[in-house]
Amino acid sequence: MTGQPRAAGGEDRGVTTPRPGAAAGRPLLPGRPGRPDVFTFGETMVALRGSGPLKLGGTMNVSIAGAESNLAIGLARLGHHVRWAGAVGDDEAGQLVLRTLRAEGVEISGATTDPGAPTGLLLFEPRLPEVTRVHYYRAGSAGSRLTPEVIQRAFSAAAPRVLHLTGITPSLSPTARSASRRALQLARENGSLVCLDVNFRARLWTAEEATEVLRAWIPAVDVLIASDDELPLCLPGGGGGEGSPLPLPAQEVAADDAADEAAATVARQAGLLLDRGAGEIVVKLGAAGATAFTPSGSLHRPAKPMRAVDTVGAGDAFVAGYLSALLDGEGPAGRLERAVTTGAFAVASPGDWEGAPTRSELGMLGAPPGTVVR
Repeated sequence: MTGQPRAAGGEDRGVTTPRPGAAAGRPLLPGRPGRPDVFTFGETMVALRGSGPLKLGGTMNVSIAGAESNLAIGLARLGHHVRWAGAVGDDEAGQLVLRTLRAEGVEISGATTDPGAPTGLLLFEPRLPEVTRVHYYRAGSAGSRLTPEVIQRAFSAAAPRVLHLTGITPSLSPTARSASRRALQLARENGSLVCLDVNFRARLWTAEEATEVLRAWIPAVDVLIASDDELPLCLPGGGGGEGSPLPLPAQEVAADDAADEAAATVARQAGLLLDRGAGEIVVKLGAAGATAFTPSGSLHRPAKPMRAVDTVGAGDAFVAGYLSALLDGEGPAGRLERAVTTGAFAVASPGDWEGAPTRSELGMLGAPPGTVVR
């Protein structure tokens, strides 16, 4: 891994060599009792969902939300052992977070309670049928004060088969960024595969700040997952530079020149990221499905037809499906198929994680309309 992000007021102290074997198809650590399939960490907040404009008042539904815990719940429902680490306040909101994760089968032995800071708050405001405004109240929260020591303790119990990171946690604070960097180092030392979901949040940091951090992590990443507009954040200079496009799957060949150009740009950027050491690149394309790029080529899967009720959390559900199939030994086709399936379940229900399917429910999308499962 080259050029880890600089610590505040100091010099770059990250790992400076690529991880041996960090390429597509690198073997997973074997499963064994006590070893998590996936370890992830970050801030989980109490989520309040209104029925309309907040300024008009009304009732709100209370739940929890956080990209990493959304993924953890999705994987746990699919039968995987997931360990989540994070900090919550010594308050009722923090107890709700821990209680919910525990009830969903997520291991929370790595969680801590911070008596000096509150649990973060997230407000969802449906403003139009397909437009939701999100309001964060997380400055100075317990979750933003996550430290490398918390990650060290969580890793020390047993190295996970997969480390899952998002671009949200390093944006929260210098200590959270250091915690993410420490997790990458521990994954390298212990042979854990690394999955990075870019998950860029413009309200938390600028594109320039994100690029400085994320591009340094790419050589250590085995699976990079991003939307097409997030790929440039992982490349020096915002995605510029020359590169030959990877061959596109036949499904992506569009008659429209603009669509052709956009697809070629994504393929070129994916090729550049593969050249920088990433094992494989998975590009989320929303209603158009997703494409996986590996050194041997690319593969596309269309999205599953589904009437969208709430698109929030769909990306996390997609990643949960992809990692689930990866842990099951599936190839790119099987991983994409499960990912678009779990993503479809997510958009069919309100909430960040509530619609995540169990393993036995995965086949329900193929049922004809009006089917009653008895």
